[in-house]
Amino acid sequence: MSLTLGLDFGTTNSAIAAADGTQVRLARFPMGPLTTETFRSVLYFDPEELGPDRKPLSTAGPEAIEHYLLADGQGRLLQSLKSYLASRLFKATQVFGHKYTLESLIGLIARDLHHGAISQFGTLPNRVVVGRPVRFVGSREEDGEAATSEEDDVETYALGRLQKALTLGGFAKVEFEYEPVAAAFHYESRLTRDELVLIADFGGGTSDFCLMRVGPGVRARGRQRGDILGTEGVALAGDSFDSRIIRHLVAPLLGRGSQYLNQGKLMPVPPWLFLRLSRWHHMSFLKSRETMQLLSDIQRGAEQPDRIAALIHLIDRDLGYRLYQAVERAKVALSTTEHSRVVFRDGPIQIDEPLTRTEFESWIAPELASIEHAVDELLTKTQVRPEQVDAVFVTGGSSLVPAVRRIFIGRFGEERLRSGGELTSVASGLALSGQ
Repeated sequence: MSLTLGLDFGTTNSAIAAADGTQVRLARFPMGPLTTETFRSVLYFDPEELGPDRKPLSTAGPEAIEHYLLADGQGRLLQSLKSYLASRLFKATQVFGHKYTLESLIGLIARDLHHGAISQFGTLPNRVVVGRPVRFVGSREEDGEAATSEEDDVETYALGRLQKALTLGGFAKVEFEYEPVAAAFHYESRLTRDELVLIADFGGGTSDFCLMRVGPGVRARGRQRGDILGTEGVALAGDSFDSRIIRHLVAPLLGRGSQYLNQGKLMPVPPWLFLRLSRWHHMSFLKSRETMQLLSDIQRGAEQPDRIAALIHLIDRDLGYRLYQAVERAKVALSTTEHSRVVFRDGPIQIDEPLTRTEFESWIAPELASIEHAVDELLTKTQVRPEQVDAVFVTGGSSLVPAVRRIFIGRFGEERLRSGGELTSVASGLALSGQ
């Protein structure tokens, strides 16, 4: 059987796999002295390194993170670009005076993924199976756009942009598959009997669900359209959880809720600054001349000038990724303990705050309710009762959050919960689906 390629281009992490029959290999990427199967979906521009066209050179993935950490705030780090695909408001942006479309930015990340796959697997097939969420982040309503077209048009628009970006990155023929369906193929590869499985795939930007019949008997008789009973999704996941920690714990220490004197009148520090701060894919775009001037004016009349100084330092030094790491570490720790701390220190930023699992779960209650609703909606529209589901396979980073797991334990029982390959199951399943 010929080689098939699967690409999971994620909001936070990406992975690429090749399958030959039932054998799957995941590409590995250099990360300092080590290697990793996950490729951070970030892009770094170095203003000191210029190409023949005089544009700053870019790197992606682990190499981009390494360059960013060494540059001490001098470059430009872009992350969570997938979250903009469905938004018609983001056509292009300026990076060090040069215009880049969203498709070209994602294409630069795809280029490095493509090169990494070639170095691992040799000559690649023309066709690549690429994961897509059931619901894209960045709908019209989320970005404030007028509801002038149907949801299907938004999905088509987002898929068209992603396909163009991946083509720019070197992938000739792109085919899409739902990410939870791909995760089902990964789960099926270890089964010895047929099952009706509920897949719950939690990415950085989306949570996707699928009810599907899988197993050796299904493969032997040949797959049928009816094997996929239904899919459901909601445009929130790990990034939404992180943003709650930023909003409630970090942002007040950077001036959220405080006031400043403007022409003799006390004014609140604009809330939109902290809305952008709490959304990772918006944070890097705060570093504009207009925003930095506004913050400088605010600091001069601020009730708490030290907090505004810390906010200015965070944006000016492009420290969003490091802050993200600090928040993520604290969140991950809550998967195994009831208490953790958000610790982040850099210049005037001195954050060392306790975080409890109880607090965190109360902050993410709206997201948990949306996830519960999506699961119940899937069961209702497929007319499947919880007791008819043989197993529940949860994957993706946020599947480790205890409150998320309780949603499925409460409906299906802990004995039916399965997990594994949290960051790579979709990529390997995409490669298998191509077979």
